[in-house]
Amino acid sequence: WSYALEKPNTGSIFNIAWSIDGTQLAGACGNGHVIFAHVVEQRWEWKNFEITLIKRRTMEVHNVINDAVDLLEFRDRVIKASLNYGHLVVSTSLQCYVFSTKNWNTPLIFDLKEGTVSLILQAERHFLLVDGGGLYLYSYEGRLISSPKFPGMRTDILNAQAVSLSNDTLAVRDKADEKVIYIFEALSGKPLGDGKPLTHKTEIVEIALDQKGLTSERKIAFIDKNRDLYITSVKRFGKEQKIVKIGTMVQTLAWNDTSNMLCGIQDTRFTVWYYPNTVYVDKDLLPKTLYEKDASEFSKNPQIVCFVGNQITIRRADGSLIHLNISPYPAILHEYVSSSKWEDAVRLCRFVKDQTMWACLAAMAVANKDMATAEIAYASIGEIDKVQYVNSIKDLPSKESRMAHILLFSGNAQEAETLLLQTGLIYQAIQVNINLYNWDRALELAVKHKTHVDTVLAYRQKFLEDFGKKETNKRFLQYAEGLEVDWNKIKAKIEMEIAKERERAAASPAVRA
Repeated sequence: WSYALEKPNTGSIFNIAWSIDGTQLAGACGNGHVIFAHVVEQRWEWKNFEITLIKRRTMEVHNVINDAVDLLEFRDRVIKASLNYGHLVVSTSLQCYVFSTKNWNTPLIFDLKEGTVSLILQAERHFLLVDGGGLYLYSYEGRLISSPKFPGMRTDILNAQAVSLSNDTLAVRDKADEKVIYIFEALSGKPLGDGKPLTHKTEIVEIALDQKGLTSERKIAFIDKNRDLYITSVKRFGKEQKIVKIGTMVQTLAWNDTSNMLCGIQDTRFTVWYYPNTVYVDKDLLPKTLYEKDASEFSKNPQIVCFVGNQITIRRADGSLIHLNISPYPAILHEYVSSSKWEDAVRLCRFVKDQTMWACLAAMAVANKDMATAEIAYASIGEIDKVQYVNSIKDLPSKESRMAHILLFSGNAQEAETLLLQTGLIYQAIQVNINLYNWDRALELAVKHKTHVDTVLAYRQKFLEDFGKKETNKRFLQYAEGLEVDWNKIKAKIEMEIAKERERAAASPAVRA
């Protein structure tokens, strides 16, 4: 289908060339003339506003709620514009205009250094301008916040797939080495954390930062060349952060603007990950927190334009836009959880009666260490084994033990052990390893701290007897020599440890007070 057709009386057009900013077109005509054309009728939509570029220097704003129409006039021709988070940012060949959707009459105007802005990205608190000279982060008041730089930076070829912005973080995929993502603090423009970029094993095609939540929990999702979707934490404190795969054959992705939901098109299905953080809390739950829908109507290679509120806008390969709506409840659930209204969250799930919602609530509750809510949610989706484990966590004598077992629940055995050792709960750390059949580590800890060696050997012996096996591990044989296993003694010792932990837990609040 053709969008516009012009038949100028200049003879055949033999050659055409676009201007570098993609807004003008020049054609070499058969009769020796050069014809110039400008792209108009570009459209931007956000919530109840529709904005159309009707002439080179004029925009029309249409508020669909009250049918009000405003005309915005510019001194020079419009090159780029972006409408999001209650602001319209327009760059002309010399200036940048920032309009608030509440007031179209008084824009904020500042001059541009380079003039050819190639990309505008918006976050809730600020926006990013990319031109031939660099990356510039401005507040909506027009103040330059920072200008991040990295080695070998080429800004002229950056696009919306290779750059992502949130309230506190900016991520840029390197062009020289496409396996690398540079991550900056938005306010200072300095590399985040230890300054090392995020590196993946294959080339990265598209990146996106989540928009909500705490800075320390900021996540980045990215698609690599094999079309696999990964998610990882932006903040890495020295330790290697787990990069977890959450989708395959993903064409395109977008985060929601008001809560941390992620949508994407994988293979022939449109998918929404209502709570992607589930992979760090309880991996088995992830499939239960998804919403899926057939995506064959979007034809080949669709692109997600935006995910605002509970509406997703998708552009098909032929240029047409499709709007999809999803359930409003997950966003409300996110809101309740972020303000710690657990009772309201449970009430909402009971009202909606949807397994997906309960699964999301279970993961959110474990992530926020609210075990009472987690128990209700897991019971509602029939995960009885997890309910039992959550119950056993609640009965543990000290806060440190409870924290360690919550970490274990999420599969972070190493962190749980470290926490117990730091707080001096040596027996509990040994017992955790015994429960995980991590025999060598249990013995190593017992020998190192000169305690409970007999406990480890006794459990090991019982384990081997149950399976009718003989001891073959040299270390265990060495320590077992001349050591009598006395279960009564061991049980008494364990009870003493638990009593000691109880006393300590009872005494510590008093000490703090």
